Amino acid sequence: METQGRTSIRFTLNGHRYELARQDVESRLADVAPDAIRKHAVKVKGTWFPVIQAFELATGIPRSEFMSNTARRHLAALGYEVAGDVAPRTEPPAVRGAATPLAAPAPAQDPVEGKPAELAGEWHTEANVQASLVTALAAEGWRILSVANTATKEHGIDVIAARNDQTVGVEVKGFPSRGYADPARAGELKRTSPSTQAGHWYSQAVLAAMRLRGKEPTWGSVIALPDFPRYRDLHAETAGSLAAAQIDVWWVDQTGAVHRP
Repeated sequence: METQGRTSIRFTLNGHRYELARQDVESRLADVAPDAIRKHAVKVKGTWFPVIQAFELATGIPRSEFMSNTARRHLAALGYEVAGDVAPRTEPPAVRGAATPLAAPAPAQDPVEGKPAELAGEWHTEANVQASLVTALAAEGWRILSVANTATKEHGIDVIAARNDQTVGVEVKGFPSRGYADPARAGELKRTSPSTQAGHWYSQAVLAAMRLRGKEPTWGSVIALPDFPRYRDLHAETAGSLAAAQIDVWWVDQTGAVHRP
């Protein structure tokens, strides 16, 4: 199911500005045979392609210069169906549902003290949480109006989406790792613990959501967080105040599913 995305988007990648339209994607993939799908896929005109292959051919950007979550985010913003954890090529990938299940999975474990980032897992980076959120919203029929480039720390609202008469602005945060993403510092551990850093990030998210509530009072103001016990504890301490301010918290789990109140 293709959703109501925009006909074209503009984005910045590695310091360069690009514009991508749906018609560009479809024309450049028209006579292309899909590569083997290993994890993430996008459906274009009834055919499933690996997101890396589709984005590379549609934009002309070499795959060495972008990550899968970038491709997923922008293709979903154009309204294409994006799926993950795909099995055989002969079977259509199943889109991860974004609806709240009756029993939500248990929160992920906080990164263990002393373990480097690669051992803690990187599904919970801000970019990956944002990509999962955009994919889930697009699959539910939301129009993705704006997606900030978290890799360049682009200012503004991280995700703006609309469905029917409702518009929401979403402040997205990841969960800190013990190690550094910079390859030059591989093996080093950060001085600040993930738990302490998560408290700072949570405070920043609440402040951003409060500012959005004042700036756009008719919009829904949302904070999207990876589902970790530390964030659950912080939310429990502030749930009453957030509810009074009409700020929702959405949880993204390790499978990419989004759980909402």
